[in-house]
Amino acid sequence: MAQRAVSINGVLRGLVPWAGAIVSALLVLLCLGTVLAVFLRAESAAQFSRSDWVAVRFTVTQAFLSALLSVVLAIPVARALARREFRGRHTMIALLGAPFILPVIVAILGLLAVFGRTGVFSIVLGWFGLPPVQIYGLHGVVLAHVFFNLPLAVRFLLQGWAAIPAEHFRLVASLGGGPRDVGRLLERPMLWRVLPGTFALIFLICTTSFAVALALGGGPKATTVELAIYQAFRFDFDLSKAALLAVVQLVLSGSAAIAAWKFSRQHDAGQGLDRVVQRYDRAHGRLADAAWLGFVVLLLGLPLVMVVMQGAAGFLSMPASVWAAAGRSLLVALASTCLAVTFGLALSLWLARLRGAPRALGEMVAYLTVAVSPLVMGAGLFILIFPFASPRDWALPITALVNAAMALPFVTRALMPAVEACEAEYGPLAESLRLRSWARLRYLTLPRLRRPIGFVAGLAAALSMGDLGVVALFADPEQATLPLKLYDLMGAYRMEAAAGAGLLLMGLSFGLFYLFDRGGRMNASV
Repeated sequence: MAQRAVSINGVLRGLVPWAGAIVSALLVLLCLGTVLAVFLRAESAAQFSRSDWVAVRFTVTQAFLSALLSVVLAIPVARALARREFRGRHTMIALLGAPFILPVIVAILGLLAVFGRTGVFSIVLGWFGLPPVQIYGLHGVVLAHVFFNLPLAVRFLLQGWAAIPAEHFRLVASLGGGPRDVGRLLERPMLWRVLPGTFALIFLICTTSFAVALALGGGPKATTVELAIYQAFRFDFDLSKAALLAVVQLVLSGSAAIAAWKFSRQHDAGQGLDRVVQRYDRAHGRLADAAWLGFVVLLLGLPLVMVVMQGAAGFLSMPASVWAAAGRSLLVALASTCLAVTFGLALSLWLARLRGAPRALGEMVAYLTVAVSPLVMGAGLFILIFPFASPRDWALPITALVNAAMALPFVTRALMPAVEACEAEYGPLAESLRLRSWARLRYLTLPRLRRPIGFVAGLAAALSMGDLGVVALFADPEQATLPLKLYDLMGAYRMEAAAGAGLLLMGLSFGLFYLFDRGGRMNASV
């Protein structure tokens, strides 16, 4: 037994340095190998039909409008947060991250409660004799994407404002400059640097939208490429059409990803002494800033409040199948979290040791999943395992694996700075002590990275908990996850039960994020 234990440790020590390369190879297989599997399984070459061109045009149009509105609306909101100090400001900035981990289907439920035909906004319009709002179609998809991506744009622009040295504001004020001069000399140049990358990133996120288009698309004229892939698989089983659309999706998302990477590079805003910024233009525009902050609070807060209110009323009317679906979602989320954190940590440790072209190539592989449709990835995996097992029996494990792969870019992006800082500060000492491989990971890396690991684990768990993607393709109705069950309840017009399920899903998603994030910060000294 002792000899066997030593052998296992030896294997672990040998695998640790190569784990990142193994994960990279797995990602290439998941992203490109699955697309190839769909191509090879296709029986004939498909041709683009008129409906396919409509889907491409709608995808580009809604992504462009969503990104444009998100960044345009984010400018005054971020500016108000940057130059105002008020009680609850830090809490408000922290809550801007809530829509990112909020399950998409729950947000749609809240938006319907506010902007639907029987929603709050339509009721107010009825008081003035105006017709109710028609949320389905292009404007509904754009509204939902703005709800999700406006906070993201605000956070990016806030980082741009924070990067302007305090001395620059003091210099403008000492020269007699007013608010217009601050905008012309400091804020506009910063915006020209930050806005293109923010726009490209949000455009990329919107091109891969599935659940929003599925729930709010409203017909053939409002179908995204992702939704067209789902329809080709789910209803027609036309693998040729799905493969062709997958290539189109890869080109669209890949182009947007390259643009986001190019424009998101760091720009030097100038050097300073890290003093606290004193805004000498705070007396200007108080009313406008308060109005914009009130607008974003209503836009983001009212749908969540409606989800809580309606969900509390319908919580007891949920069928028993909702609780079973919640259990399956928890198992999938926990499995996906373990895979995402393990893969992300292995990739980060491996990339931290690379330099030059190998490093750039490794980062491209780490972010490859942002350009590949998760539906095609899942379908390719099912095609690969079909000769050996029943696809429905593997629906939940495949969903966990795909969810982990889709969360990996965010996990790697969050872990990389912490890994590089740990290696830079303690790497030479570890080398002098010959602390390597498994021992180095156990005694140095994992303790120093508790905080970021807890954060990314919570993020991956919340994203997987609310995912409505691969599981919608192949899961048996008796094995549905909670988001899929919620969508089925909405489709059956059981809105009271759907509201209760939405509240449960939101609570589980936020609860998982809090528990993992809190666990990472508990008793952590760094």
